[in-house]
Amino acid sequence: MDNIQKQPLLGMTLAELQGVASHLGMPAFTAKQLAQWLYVKKVTSIDQMTNLSLKHRELLKQCYEVGAAAPVNAMRSADGTVKYLYQAGDNHFVEAVYIPDDDRATLCVSSQVGCKMNCLFCMTGKQGFTAQLTANQIINQISSLPERDRLTNIVMMGMGEPLDNLDQVLKALEIMTAPYGYAWSPKRITLSSVGLRKGLKRFIESSDCHLAISLHSPLPQQRRTLMPAEKAFSITEIVELLRGYDFSKQRRLSFEYIVFKGVNDSLPYAKELLKLLRGLDCRVNLIRFHAIPGVDLQGADMETMVRLRDYLTSHGLFTTIRASRGEDIYAACGMLSTAEQEAKRGELI
Repeated sequence: MDNIQKQPLLGMTLAELQGVASHLGMPAFTAKQLAQWLYVKKVTSIDQMTNLSLKHRELLKQCYEVGAAAPVNAMRSADGTVKYLYQAGDNHFVEAVYIPDDDRATLCVSSQVGCKMNCLFCMTGKQGFTAQLTANQIINQISSLPERDRLTNIVMMGMGEPLDNLDQVLKALEIMTAPYGYAWSPKRITLSSVGLRKGLKRFIESSDCHLAISLHSPLPQQRRTLMPAEKAFSITEIVELLRGYDFSKQRRLSFEYIVFKGVNDSLPYAKELLKLLRGLDCRVNLIRFHAIPGVDLQGADMETMVRLRDYLTSHGLFTTIRASRGEDIYAACGMLSTAEQEAKRGELI
């Protein structure tokens, strides 16, 4: 029995836990007990599920395990930001970044090992795509986080394109928001995407979580040089799709705009942004660029970013400058996992 590959319970929805209980001949109410242990009490072993009979715990242990795994490494910034490295299969690693800020604490969560999108400015894209994360591996970044009980917000902005792994991401989002799971308001969660059209439509219609679109240039031709996904998923088409949904109430739509020195930081780009997003209930987040090795891009200075923000806001497009955090530990995802995977490859050679 010990050689059987055991399935993780962490990351299962209530419906899946009901299937486990049914398959093992346990009472139907066992599923809710399992969910309580996994998502409310956050146990790390089946033996800790003390309101299950010893017989049922032994039965569970034959085929299942909790599936919680602590981070294998961490880097701490002078500003309190912590980047955690999690193992996700053999020689695969992903990062989650914990960002404390006064009364808020945000966790940036990964959805894939590597990424297919290959954005010019992204270290994860340089890795290429390796594997999809399971709901277990997504939820584990939260459940096994040392600071998990301080979290107020989740952003799906880590390694990978969430809409390219939508089945597993939606399962994880259900667990985060359902009464049987973490019972968080969808307003505490934001998913970021380059805008995969089919997945975008399904996400908007299946979830109430906030949405952030990686924009970075209002000009399709220039955006294509920064983000190859523009060839298949045009920003103009994405914006037209978004116009078909109501973002004027609880749910927030935002556009992320990394400001690159001499690339997209001048007044003509601000005017094109206004033209592209006119009439859409949204906001723009201006982001400082964190330099990465081998990429000839620089971040714009703060004076330029303030000028852009003030111009856009004065013309009716609410715009903020996102505070830059963890720059001394390369908090933008991809750096730590790249180093770890290269080290593991070296050990195997």
